[in-house]
Amino acid sequence: MNWSKLLSAERARMHSGKSPADRRSEFQKDYHRIISSASFRRLQDKTQVFALDSSDFVRTRLTHSLEVSSFAKSLGQMVFAKLIETGADPEVNAAVKEQCCAILECSGLLHDIGNPPFGHFGEDSIRSWFEVNLGKQTFRGTPVTDMLNEQMINDLTHFEGNAQALRLLTKLHFLIDENGMNLTFALLNTLIKYPVSSCETDKKSPDIKLHKMGYYLAEKDIFRRITESTGAGGCRYPLTFLLEAADDIAYKTADIEDAAKKNFISYNTLLADLKSEEFISGFNGEEDARTYHGLIDVLEDKLDKAENRCLGDPGLNAVQNWVVSVQTAVLCGAADSFIEHYREIMDGTFTKDLISASPANAIAEALGRIALERVFRSRTIMMSELTEGHMINFFLERLVPAAIALESGVPLDPVSDRLMLMISGNYRRIYEHYAEGKDEAYRLYLRILLVTDFVCGMTDSYAKRTYQELSGIV
Repeated sequence: MNWSKLLSAERARMHSGKSPADRRSEFQKDYHRIISSASFRRLQDKTQVFALDSSDFVRTRLTHSLEVSSFAKSLGQMVFAKLIETGADPEVNAAVKEQCCAILECSGLLHDIGNPPFGHFGEDSIRSWFEVNLGKQTFRGTPVTDMLNEQMINDLTHFEGNAQALRLLTKLHFLIDENGMNLTFALLNTLIKYPVSSCETDKKSPDIKLHKMGYYLAEKDIFRRITESTGAGGCRYPLTFLLEAADDIAYKTADIEDAAKKNFISYNTLLADLKSEEFISGFNGEEDARTYHGLIDVLEDKLDKAENRCLGDPGLNAVQNWVVSVQTAVLCGAADSFIEHYREIMDGTFTKDLISASPANAIAEALGRIALERVFRSRTIMMSELTEGHMINFFLERLVPAAIALESGVPLDPVSDRLMLMISGNYRRIYEHYAEGKDEAYRLYLRILLVTDFVCGMTDSYAKRTYQELSGIV
């Protein structure tokens, strides 16, 4: 892969003309399209960890995305400055650096835009519902699973927010026409973390690009067009590694800070966990161990300073300040990892994520596992997730059968008819456009996707309110 092709400014619909006064690059134009979009604004009412939380402190998908955008751009600045300084790639110059940083900034804003309400548990709920219930659905007396092909079925039972993001950005965000937000192909390729279909995934593979699907069958053509334009093909796009690292850094450190603020984790429990035998053994090397133990020292130092300043809650202050130090350490580790493996990344042969291949891996892994045990497996979060899953199931149980029956030749019952009318007119228009002239099975597949499109477009509050209204809860 080479940057002259990777930085493709092509769009599904190219501009008919450009004002001489407009000096913005195509990637800077992407930024303005994103921040002014309704799809981006909806992230302010979508869960990061704590669903439907009344606190103004904990992060939403919007604030998380802003943090990822900042980290991604910083990683780009660090990496490409080093590449220019060392001359590791003669093709990399100041213009390439500027364009890559603009793409990374935009991709951070968009990386979670396809996620349904209620965070990752919302994704799990959609997958689980289709795994259990898709085989029970019928169309004119024929099981739906007998009509759909393997990829169509896998797209539903392996539902993935990353694939939904590509669908939203290239089709569903209807503003001018059926091309969605009409973003540059370089930006869209950065967002495709897994350049494989639902029939090619392998969670056990050592190659990270195979762990999840990156596009639905419905987006196969635009996926091919994007990857052919950038020259990435079936390889991971180089900037995707930096975006992924930025996301990991943001959520692993933010989960700890939010958990401390919500009293799921205290300074003492965090320090004890970090010093436990579970985490201080099995380092990948001396540098890994040195980084890890150095950050424990930093945490203890932060408490000393907070106590010396006579702060009201020195433990919380220490954790919050320590998180910043961790972010810096992992950012530097990820940047160094990208430089070290640059040739493999550009050749499409690098199979890991950047953090796991860096000395910061031990601390990042520890924070993820601590958050899992102390937060995600807590009774409060699990009870919240069960409630949220029930709401997702409620919508799918009613909407999927209605969507399937829509073209059965039999009029929908009054309830199903009104349920289908709840779906955005723009989404229905997109369905009609892409279903035109297709066979019955493909139209059926697109109608089921129409339901997941509607559910994924919900904010947490809208989902809760609509559930209450449909359930007769006053």
